Amino acid sequence: MPDDVRLSQAQVAEFAQRGFLLIPRAVPGELVAAGTRVIDGMAERRPPGPDVRGPHNYFPAAERVPALAALLTGSPAWSLAESLTGPGTLEAPGQVQAVLNIPPYPQQPGMHHLDGFPAEPDGRPGTFTLLAGVLMSDQLDEDAGNLWVWPGTHLTHAAYFREHGPDAFLAAGGYPPIPLPEPEQIRGRAGDLLLAHYLLGHNIGGNTSRAVRRAVYFRVKRTGHDPRWREFLQDPWLDYDAVRTAA
Repeated sequence: MPDDVRLSQAQVAEFAQRGFLLIPRAVPGELVAAGTRVIDGMAERRPPGPDVRGPHNYFPAAERVPALAALLTGSPAWSLAESLTGPGTLEAPGQVQAVLNIPPYPQQPGMHHLDGFPAEPDGRPGTFTLLAGVLMSDQLDEDAGNLWVWPGTHLTHAAYFREHGPDAFLAAGGYPPIPLPEPEQIRGRAGDLLLAHYLLGHNIGGNTSRAVRRAVYFRVKRTGHDPRWREFLQDPWLDYDAVRTAA
C-alpha cells in the first residue's frame, strides 16, 4: 500500500454515518513487527503484575519509541487519516498508548465513554480530533479483548452538547447520558487501522480468549483544535473538511 493512499468516497461516507472505519492491512507487516518488539521490551522491563487481568497500558512519549510512532506517521495510516481532515492538517501526536488486554477477563462494558476527563490543568477537557488505532494482534473473534464502539454516537453526542452546552462534558464526567444503539466489537488482524471520531462512544471489552490482545492508539489533533474545543463538541465536522463535504 503506497504511503499517500487516500480513503474512497464510500469510506468517507461510512465514517460520516458510523463514526469509525477499519482499514485492513493499512500498516505494513515490517512496521508491525518492529512495533511488536518495542512492546515486548516494555513488557519485559515493566511487566504487568502476576494478578493483572484485563487492560494494561504503557504511555511512552512518541519521540522515545520511534518504531511505535512510525505505525502512524511513517505508514499509509497518516495519509488515510488526513484524507478525512485535509492534507497537512494534522499534528503528529506526542504520546503513544500501547495497551494489552490480558485474559481471562470476562468483563463486558455496560456503557460507553468519551476520552478527555478529568480536565487538563487549564480546565479544558482533553478533546482531540481523531483516535487512530493499529491492531498489533489478530482479533478475529468477539470477546477477545476487542474495543467496543457504539456506531453513530458521534452525532448523538454532538446533538447533546448543542442542546446542553459544551460545558456539559465536564458535568457528565466523560459519560454523557445519551441513548445508545447496539455496540459493535472491532475485529481484525494485526496491521489493520481503526480511525474513530473523538465523539464516538467506546470502551474496552473483555477477553475470554487464550491470547493477550495488543493494540497501539494515537490521539490526533487537527492544528488549531484546542481553542475551538467548545465549537468542536457541537459541530462534529469542524475538524473534518472532507467529511463535511461528503456529509
